[in-house]
Amino acid sequence: MMLTVLNIAAYFAMLGMLGYYIITTLQWYSYRLERVAFHHTKPWWNYLYFLLPFLSYDFVAGISHGRYGFVVTLLYAPLFLLWLRSIDKKLVFTGRVKRFFAALGLFGLFSVFVFGIYSVFVPLLLAWLVSVAIEKMLFGAYYRRAKKKIASRPDLRVVGVTASYGKTSIKNFLTTILGVKYHVYATPRSVNTLGGVMKDINDDLPEDAEVYVVEMGARGEGDIEEITRFVEPHYAVVGTIGPAHIEYFKTLERIRDTKMEILQSPRLKEAWVHESARIEPTNRIHSFGPEIDNVEATLDGTCFSLEGERYCAKILGAFNAVNLAAAIHVARALGLSPDEIRAGLDKIEPVPHRLQRIDAGGKVILDDSFNGNIDGMMASFELAATWPGRKVLITPGLVEADEELNRQVAQRAEEVFDRIIVTGDLNYGIFKEIISSEKLRHLERKNEMEQMLAEETRPGDLILFANDAPSFV
Repeated sequence: MMLTVLNIAAYFAMLGMLGYYIITTLQWYSYRLERVAFHHTKPWWNYLYFLLPFLSYDFVAGISHGRYGFVVTLLYAPLFLLWLRSIDKKLVFTGRVKRFFAALGLFGLFSVFVFGIYSVFVPLLLAWLVSVAIEKMLFGAYYRRAKKKIASRPDLRVVGVTASYGKTSIKNFLTTILGVKYHVYATPRSVNTLGGVMKDINDDLPEDAEVYVVEMGARGEGDIEEITRFVEPHYAVVGTIGPAHIEYFKTLERIRDTKMEILQSPRLKEAWVHESARIEPTNRIHSFGPEIDNVEATLDGTCFSLEGERYCAKILGAFNAVNLAAAIHVARALGLSPDEIRAGLDKIEPVPHRLQRIDAGGKVILDDSFNGNIDGMMASFELAATWPGRKVLITPGLVEADEELNRQVAQRAEEVFDRIIVTGDLNYGIFKEIISSEKLRHLERKNEMEQMLAEETRPGDLILFANDAPSFV
């Protein structure tokens, strides 16, 4: 009797731990199973924390008719807890996650008490399939409701923003500048998928909004088209095109073509596309970038000239001149004067974690932890180079980029910084080849960050956090 109770408890513990791992990693990768399987930046996690314990449990439980499955559970539990403690992007218990666990528990009960089978495979598979089916039904209902809400607002002007780099910054800059004249609402934080935009419209789009700024992200061809067909923007911005997420798209040309899907909006009045997309301008679609000149970037802000007007903002990084210019072009099209635009620029606050300056304890901290592209990272290095004192870099390198780009990052870091701390394992090998050993330190666990900062930094230092990615990378 005791052995039976132990095996049942061990079975549900094993089912819960494996379910927790798989739904957590799926949440990280937008619930795309193929991305977890083929694009996980730490694929060995899937083998060590899921596949090996899953196969071991089903094998041992199968040949012993469920009697000794608890042995595998006892061996796996410490490993699972170690993984759980090491991740800093914890599972968010959304409705989808709760439904998955409810289905998992139900199928586990049927497996053990109805069929007498101690297998974790069938409940996990059925719970995932049921979860997918439920989400598809709910998605259809949410889609129709949000589409109806947008259609009922013919006076609402929609601005779509996409880019490989800087789309969140452009959205934030545009929202602040247009706010001088209009009641503007924008998709919050980094909400930029079709599902996220639908939820935003259903739950949060204000009735009195005059302009709706929609950020559009993509991990595959057709992603931008889906959002575009849904919100049908009147105005569109395509910012800088580059190799972000190239592991999904494979070529820069596919990235470009996907971003350009925003121009398919049937309501499009005017669009601004960065010169990196190499388009042929028309009377409605403009190429921008070359008209930006006299850029001056310091640790206090960025100034530049645009078509005869001088603009300044308390935003760091020369690359932000492009993002600010994109917002200014849209503002002009919506009737703002140069003085109104300047008033909006004065209100812009640094975007959190995107070259945000923080002065603390006699140290200057540049928090660029949400900026994960080569152009932005190089610009942050150039900005750091203007600091007369000691300079410290904390970075995992570029995450969604190839080895050659990370070599460029490491080489420039070697030239600029006095101390370089590489977080995580992803690019440490590359940095170790290039960075002088006396400059380099490897930080494997983020929970050691506070102690490391106390040891490695002192008043008068400039500390740059560049693309400080979550631990699952």
